[in-house]
Amino acid sequence: VSSYGIVDINGHVLEAGDSVAMSAIIEKPEADVAPSSLAVVGRYVLCPHIWKWLGKTPLGAGDEIQLTDSIDLLMREYQVNAFHLTGKSHDCGSKLGYMAANMEYGVR
Repeated sequence: VSSYGIVDINGHVLEAGDSVAMSAIIEKPEADVAPSSLAVVGRYVLCPHIWKWLGKTPLGAGDEIQLTDSIDLLMREYQVNAFHLTGKSHDCGSKLGYMAANMEYGVR
């Protein structure tokens, strides 16, 4: 979990296609403090209010502004839901993951 954004849904169990309000989202937490094993895979539908919070978000993991930190701030004013998406994903933040994604797409 320490490589991904992790969501807290207060112990709810999400089945494929379900959504529920998040209580927190944390970027790259250590495994012993992660609220769950539910990872963010980079698919977002956000309200325009996120722009306000992006401008107020301090640098986070990797000394970068993290979208997950902005979403966590957004949740102070608005409900933000997690959605259990099915399918395959690749970590394109690594060279190996990016190559695997291209290889899989290329053989289709």
